[in-house]
Amino acid sequence: MPLPCPDYAPRVTSTLDSSPSPAQNPDHAGAGTHPGRAPRWVRGVYIANLVAQSGIILTGAIVRITGSGLGCPTWPECVEGSYVPTNRQAESWHKYVEFGNRLLTFVLAAAAIAAIVAALVDRHRRRTIGLERRTALTVLACVPLAGTVVQAVLGGITVLTGLNPATVAAHFLVSMGLVAVCVLLVVRSGEVGDAPVVSTVHSALRLLTWGLVAATAVVVFLGVVTTGSGPHSGDAEAEARFFFDPRTVAWLHADSVFLFLGLTVGLLVAASVSRAPALLVRRTWLVLGIALVQGVVGYTQYFTGLPELLVALHVLGAIAVWIAVWFLPPTLRTRGSNDARDADLVSRDYRLSE
Repeated sequence: MPLPCPDYAPRVTSTLDSSPSPAQNPDHAGAGTHPGRAPRWVRGVYIANLVAQSGIILTGAIVRITGSGLGCPTWPECVEGSYVPTNRQAESWHKYVEFGNRLLTFVLAAAAIAAIVAALVDRHRRRTIGLERRTALTVLACVPLAGTVVQAVLGGITVLTGLNPATVAAHFLVSMGLVAVCVLLVVRSGEVGDAPVVSTVHSALRLLTWGLVAATAVVVFLGVVTTGSGPHSGDAEAEARFFFDPRTVAWLHADSVFLFLGLTVGLLVAASVSRAPALLVRRTWLVLGIALVQGVVGYTQYFTGLPELLVALHVLGAIAVWIAVWFLPPTLRTRGSNDARDADLVSRDYRLSE
């Protein structure tokens, strides 16, 4: 449980404490030098997983938009008797689009395995210098690989069921969940530890922030339903869609977007007038900016007959909004000790042990 912060402001160093904090003296124990944080190369591996998981969502959308979902009509083979496209297939160029997307699964798997290796190496480093274990990081690092396996199976079921809209939706939503996990992995690896957890904002602001996260999830879900009810079923000839009126679900999706925008503006105002961290305010502005652009793209694609390019840009915008929103909750608290003296003690003990 987060420790209460009576005045909802960051801790102020006492005048009797002559040791400067990292914020006061970045050269002493700055953001990139505190031994509790994961090394930069480790965080780079985690960021690569975030990029890869986001990228596969976009390429999957391109498969659907181009009607190439059944370019490889079976699974795990591309076509009966071959794991790669063949000249005898009737799927024309669609087979190459779908097969290319399948190949990206191996990129995801490689990145996910690298994340586990990075987490284990960092775990060993922490143990060597006498820092506490961070089991949460190790667990989070294992999620991308497990999720990639689940996605491969879901992808196969999607093909074998002729692009059933429910499995297509599940395929997308699992990917968005993996993106959220990767954001948490990137954030947590940049923190110095897991405890203590100290809240830096009022409880009402925490509730508003998590309400915005929930509203974003609703927007994403209704967006998936809207897409599944529209013309882009995923295959040039298949008509596997939800049995909803496209206009009705599009209106519901738009209504959820207005709720999302209202909560975003509310959070921005509340964070600005209260003593909330400046990082929360800046990130909320970023969310609002991305969301406004996303709204323009969404309405434009709706009134112009859903052109493929705008649909792809709308998916890209959804990914960007989702990532930006998940970077908000970590600004509501501090995690681990940032005291420069802790870093000095760990570094000194490590040198003595050598």
